[in-house]
Formats: sequence, structure tokens, C-alpha cells
Amino acid sequence: MSTTQKAKIAVIGGSGLYDMDGMTGVETVNVDTPFGKPSDSIVVGELEGVKVAFLPRHGKDHRFNPTHIPTRANIYALKSIGVERIISVSAVGSLKEEFAPLDLVIPSQLIDRTRLRESTFFDTDVVVHVAMADPFCAHASQVVHQAAQKLDINVHLGGTMVVMEGPAFSTRAESFMYRSWGADIIGMTALPEAKLAREAEMCYATLAWITDYDCWHQTSESVTVEMVIANLLKNVATSKALLKEVIPALGGARDCPCESALRDAIITQKDQIPEELKKKLAPVTERYLS
Repeated sequence: MSTTQKAKIAVIGGSGLYDMDGMTGVETVNVDTPFGKPSDSIVVGELEGVKVAFLPRHGKDHRFNPTHIPTRANIYALKSIGVERIISVSAVGSLKEEFAPLDLVIPSQLIDRTRLRESTFFDTDVVVHVAMADPFCAHASQVVHQAAQKLDINVHLGGTMVVMEGPAFSTRAESFMYRSWGADIIGMTALPEAKLAREAEMCYATLAWITDYDCWHQTSESVTVEMVIANLLKNVATSKALLKEVIPALGGARDCPCESALRDAIITQKDQIPEELKKKLAPVTERYLS
């Protein structure tokens, strides 16, 4: 595993985002982690004068379904090359009439309905409780919002995302239930990404592109794969334009709570944590356990 500083900003998204126009000095970085291999190679280059890393969440050939994305390996690998801020790009369904297909949502809250995914780096021999009251970085989200407004994108700042297990879409009863909870959008990939990014003290914000009205909408066609893919492809060019605005604006020192999320979260006494585990988790915990 290389610990050489490669990039401080990373984008996790679909395969259409790693070949962005205007990227220079492109290199491919392969990282092995204690949690297995990431979804794919990390592509690092310079965009608008800023070093940035791109990682296709599902692999370049879209071979990982949401449940089996190696998220721990993805976040660990990005942390090990120096990433401090992550911009996630994902497709979501809308649970509100006013959040229309092709709109952009920058969510502020999450409801976790996953059940089969590893959601922490600290599963043995050390107890860690990170704060998740505000699961997205407010500063990074505000930067995204300002950039979207500059490009006249129909954007909604804030909102609650339900993250379901998948890979099947919701039943109609589930869709109505999530609406009754006050949720705004539904997706399959923001968790455990957001939790693991917080454990790794990385800022995390999401570009949630609406592709459909899920299946609650009585006057709209129920969600299909064809509908999702068609609208997702329409948003690729917009995503690329938006990222060109966002990435240069995300530089500088961090003063948000994300930067020190582990400071008071490690409950186990340092001298009781096995040295082998400290070594394993070094990219994440070295500043506290070395």
C-alpha cells in the first residue's frame, strides 16, 4: 500500500465520471487494503489545477451491486492516498412531488435501511462511536450548492435520503411508508459510505441526481431500470460541468467537525488495543493511536 500523497479530493461515482475532459497528468493507482481490493483502480489527475482522484463505485464494468460494493476498501484506499474530501455522485428516486426527475438534491440527512453491509472499520478489539447527527459535511455541501446555482441547475439544498438495501427497487407500500416518515429521496449507496468517511475523518457530500418518482407516484410510470439509466445518462454531462466548478472551490484547510471526528470517539484505552490492529488501521487512526 502506498501512502504517498496523491490527491486531497476524491469523486466516487459511476464509470462515466473517471474520464473527464480536461484532466491532465492522469495516472492509475492500485491500492491493496486490509479490507480487500477497492471497486476498481483509482484514477488520479489534475482538473482545473487541482489534484483529484476518481473511483467508480460499482467498478468500471458495473459489476458490484449496492450490497456488495467493497466500501470499506474504497474509503480506506482513498484515505491512504491522502484524500480529505469526498464528493459522491449517485442516482436516487424522489419521494416528494416538488423534487422532480433530473433535479439535483444535496441531502443533509440519512435514514439507514441497509442490513447486510459492513459499516465500520472498528469491528473487533476496539470500540469507536463517531457522531453522525449530521452525516454530510455542511461546508462541502454548501460549496456544491453554490456551484450548482452558478450553473443554473435546478438544485435542492438539504433533505433526507433513505438508503435501502436493494438491489430490487421499493415495493409500493415501502415507498408510501418512507414518504410518511418525511423522507425526500431514496437511494442505495450513500451508506455505509457516509459512516465510513466520518470514521476516516473525511468530509463527505453527495450529488443526488433524481432519476424517477420511485413507485408512489400515481400519475407517473413506476420506476424501471430503463428509466433510471436514461435519466442517469442525461445527468453525466451536467455532473462533469458541476465537478469542474466544485473541485477548485474545495481546497484549503478544513475547520469542520469531520476533520476531528475520532478525537473523542475511541472508547477503548490505547494500551488495550492490539499493535497489529493499530498497524492495520494506521491510515485512519494513526494520529490518535501511534
